[in-house]
Amino acid sequence: MGIDTREKIEEVIEKLGYQTNLVARSLKQKRTSTIGVIVANILHTFSTQVIRAIEDVCNEQNINVIVCNADDDPVKEKKYINMLRAKQVDGLITFPTDKNEKLYKQILKEGLPLVFVDRLIKDVLVNSFLLDNENASYIAVNHLVEKGHQKIGMITTSLLRSVTPRVERIEGFKTAMKRHGITPQDNYIKGVEVTHIQFELSKMLSSEDPPTALFAGNDLTLMEVLSYIKKKNIKIPDELSLINIDDVSFSHIYDPTLTTIAQPASEIGQEAANMLIKEIKDSSSVEKGNIYRFKANLIKRSST
Repeated sequence: MGIDTREKIEEVIEKLGYQTNLVARSLKQKRTSTIGVIVANILHTFSTQVIRAIEDVCNEQNINVIVCNADDDPVKEKKYINMLRAKQVDGLITFPTDKNEKLYKQILKEGLPLVFVDRLIKDVLVNSFLLDNENASYIAVNHLVEKGHQKIGMITTSLLRSVTPRVERIEGFKTAMKRHGITPQDNYIKGVEVTHIQFELSKMLSSEDPPTALFAGNDLTLMEVLSYIKKKNIKIPDELSLINIDDVSFSHIYDPTLTTIAQPASEIGQEAANMLIKEIKDSSSVEKGNIYRFKANLIKRSST
């Protein structure tokens, strides 16, 4: 087809307002050029950064993305999974809860391409992309010890649902403390609902022998910690050193600037999207059940 002919066709298409029949095309190709992404909690900075990276990769491949927020609720997660299956998406990327193991195994049995991000489910053989959480905790503890701290506390969001990064970061924290010859103290380590963080923090810091440094396990925890610090007029780092996982957007402008453990969220999102697309194109070429861990990066600022 010559350039002149193509330009004339495009001119007629524009004039008539012709739109491709995506339903007919999907029936012919047996694909919808659409994937579903189910995040556990879209309020996390990490989640939005991963979604952005997934969308960028898919946009380059002309793949549409439907994003759903499960609110860490397995019932809501199941509802979204079934909705996306009904829409015949080509694949799923999920931040899974721990209560839909049977459903995920059924999805794999049906052959729908599936990738996990940030979390794992035991016995579900899915390619998974997440931070090396235990090493991230070691980096945080090591930095605080180098700053002269021995009494180090850690607080994060609830452990009741056994969410992978929360559990691994707590375990990594305890292991790192022991490596430095410090016995972890139970009253210095808390995993609670977001609404209870300030209460637990108050008990920890008002004890007879409070920690001199605090490790916040994620960005939502950090927000509660900073709110408490402001209300109590605690001087950082003079009265309490602070480090957290997730390099939130205001870390470098908060006063004092915040020392953080950054996740390579964009890289994780890109790799997860590329893996799913590869599996959609040729499932037989993809080995299932691999766990891909990504290294954390310490960003030193003034809060420690």
